Amino acid sequence: QVQLVESGGGLVQAGGSLRLSCAASGRTFSSYAIDWFRQAPGKEREFVAFNSVSGTITHYADSVKGRFTIARDNAKNTVYLQMNSLKPEDTAVYYCAAPKVPYMNSWSQDQIGPWGQGTQVTVSS
Repeated sequence: QVQLVESGGGLVQAGGSLRLSCAASGRTFSSYAIDWFRQAPGKEREFVAFNSVSGTITHYADSVKGRFTIARDNAKNTVYLQMNSLKPEDTAVYYCAAPKVPYMNSWSQDQIGPWGQGTQVTVSS
């Protein structure tokens, strides 16, 4: 199983940008699709973005489509989430995770894990 660590969160004003990183350990990183999820206070964890094993297929939640971009760099064992035009409602802890099975393309939470500690993103109005 690939181990993932999130970083890059912080405090930003509405309309600003942040880039989150998801660094993987192990040589099997390129065998896994990667997902980003987020959890706001008092709310359930929700899907944000997906990047396929090949890196050629992406999928986004409607709430972030056109503002967020997911991309992977297999040479650096890292997946990025570029977040532009941030809104206060984007405030949440952001998690990256991979499907439990290699070569599985999925953004279903019951097929993903384990979960890391996440990185906090706070957008002020």
